[in-house]
Amino acid sequence: MASSPLAARSASAASDKPKRKWHIFSLANGFDMPFLIILLVILVVGLICQYSASYPYSYYWNDGDSYFYIRKQVMFALLGVAAMLIISTVDYHILHYFAIPAMVISWVLLVVVLFSGSDVRRWIRLPGLQFQPSEIAKFALILLFAHLISLNHKKMKTFTRGYLPFILILGVTCGLVVIEPHLSGTMLLLAIGLIMMYVGGTRLGYLLGTMGLGVGAVVYMVVFRGYEQDRINVWLHPFEAYATNRDEAWQTIQSLYAIGSGGLMGQGLGNSRQKHLFLPEPHNDFIFAVVCEEMGFIGAVLVILLFALLVWRGITIGMKSPDKFGSLLAIGLTAQVGVQVILNIAVVSNTIPNTGISLPFFSYGGTSLIMLLAQMGVVLAISRHSRAEKG
Repeated sequence: MASSPLAARSASAASDKPKRKWHIFSLANGFDMPFLIILLVILVVGLICQYSASYPYSYYWNDGDSYFYIRKQVMFALLGVAAMLIISTVDYHILHYFAIPAMVISWVLLVVVLFSGSDVRRWIRLPGLQFQPSEIAKFALILLFAHLISLNHKKMKTFTRGYLPFILILGVTCGLVVIEPHLSGTMLLLAIGLIMMYVGGTRLGYLLGTMGLGVGAVVYMVVFRGYEQDRINVWLHPFEAYATNRDEAWQTIQSLYAIGSGGLMGQGLGNSRQKHLFLPEPHNDFIFAVVCEEMGFIGAVLVILLFALLVWRGITIGMKSPDKFGSLLAIGLTAQVGVQVILNIAVVSNTIPNTGISLPFFSYGGTSLIMLLAQMGVVLAISRHSRAEKG
């Protein structure tokens, strides 16, 4: 029996339909596998380096328990990965409703921490928990900027809609953080805000003017008001400053010793000398110095390349997002990781003054690690809606 013309046409159309392209590292209607794989590799390498850097310090300060810090860090990592996978299944558009409340809450916490009673007012301590409000402020700033820009993207070239509201929000947030004082946190927030504004369409001239004012303010504070003068002196002349200000210069000098002794191939994993109570708290902000000492120049470059791949893939996800909100969120969250890595390495290598900033996924810290992994879950959620799997 001959087939009808309609059936023949349907069969022809079905055969002419383009076949779906399958990618070895992608899941159908799922999250972006390259991003997830790179992230998990960084996390595993970070945990290995965390144990290597922390066990002498942990043994000395925790009654012979070499596993004190790594045990807690692994627990935080598992909680963070669980949060990341759960968040990756949620429609990220729901975050629109949390943009303004999150920013208000972060401002409240930044005010509360100023009354913590210590000279360095960065931490809020609760029974069994301590966290830095500036960590919440980073995510809140990215979320609010993505929300506002997505609603006003056609007016981002104007001064009143595309610059003034954002610079006021950024100014309040950075102002609260600099009072703590937390210079590295202020620099990170400022960089994130300016990147978000630039990607969102704010005129470059406005941003350059803002950067000029920021540099001028820092120069004024340092030169004419003596702000952080000891740290500036250590940065410019670390070995000379050691003679008159040993406590301030000690960490920077030990970090430089660690980096220099690593050479090309390193001393070998676990064989760092500086982590044996020479380099203060080697498992925190200065963990990259231990990485350089044990893994050498080659190992350090490989770690940097892993972070570069993560940022590249995150930006790719953002560029292929189906809407402005998702695009800005993905770019902002991955840019935060990239800028923080750059600032941490700059501090460890004495390229900029010692300001105290952690290395993402490597430095010890529970709330910071969980927050970072949760934010990466948002990027994975965006990738579910992106066009990354289309050829």
